[in-house]
Amino acid sequence: MPVPAARPPVGPRIGIHTSTSGGVETAAERAYRLGCGTFQVFSSSPRQWQPWRLSEAQGAEMRRLRVQHDLAPLVIHCNYLINLAGVTPGFYEKSVQAFRGEVERALALGAEFLVLHPGSFRGSSRVEGLERQAQGVARAVEGLDTTAVTLLIENTAGAEHSLGSSFEHVAGVIERLRSVLPVAACLDTCHTHVAGYDIVSREGLEETLRLADSAIGLKNVRVWHCNDAKAERGSRLDRHQHIGEGTIGAAPFRRLLNDPRLAHAAFIAETPIDAPGDDKRNVGALKTLATKIR
Repeated sequence: MPVPAARPPVGPRIGIHTSTSGGVETAAERAYRLGCGTFQVFSSSPRQWQPWRLSEAQGAEMRRLRVQHDLAPLVIHCNYLINLAGVTPGFYEKSVQAFRGEVERALALGAEFLVLHPGSFRGSSRVEGLERQAQGVARAVEGLDTTAVTLLIENTAGAEHSLGSSFEHVAGVIERLRSVLPVAACLDTCHTHVAGYDIVSREGLEETLRLADSAIGLKNVRVWHCNDAKAERGSRLDRHQHIGEGTIGAAPFRRLLNDPRLAHAAFIAETPIDAPGDDKRNVGALKTLATKIR
């Protein structure tokens, strides 16, 4: 069964990272109830190597519910443990196998995008980290038809040995992987802010988008993770906050959501749930901001 086209009928596609309690396929119905037009899930535990079992029936049900509720795209976030740039042999091998599992589940669920943190090259050089990652991804997808899913490299909060702490670094990862599988970018607003880019002022956001366009190409930013930040710009502290309640504020999200250069992208919140209903409130906040700037 085909899934709905990833295009916004009226305004941008807005969603949130959604619980898979009761089975990964249940997230589609949950996303619809939250008012989403798109959504993101973990296809397995994000902090354990042992993967969840996924049946053909679950994949079929996910596709059916997405068609029924017009949910697109489906974004899967990779396991946080995966580090394909790392130097520890045992950990690296586990990362390769875990990443293959992520790709297999993404294909089974009909996901359009798979988000990967680019990893840490601590203990080696950046170039060596890039090479290890490219080799690991190539090994992981060997024998798989990956044409139906696009890997998205996510920018990071600015850690010293991260492969994704700047737009140029994200672009470097993408360039290395381009011959292996479809690849593009996911930009996180909190990560961008605490890494030192100015997205708060109107002029700063415009310059930041110019830099992203120059390094990556805005057309290649397929998903925006919309998260306010608890920490200050340049702090390198990855602490997400509710939309409009952090050090970024509401105005930059309004500008991003209404920028015609980003009309092709999905906007997905990864905001905390501190109280019941916070997920729906953050989706609602983004939808309220997705109106023409006056």
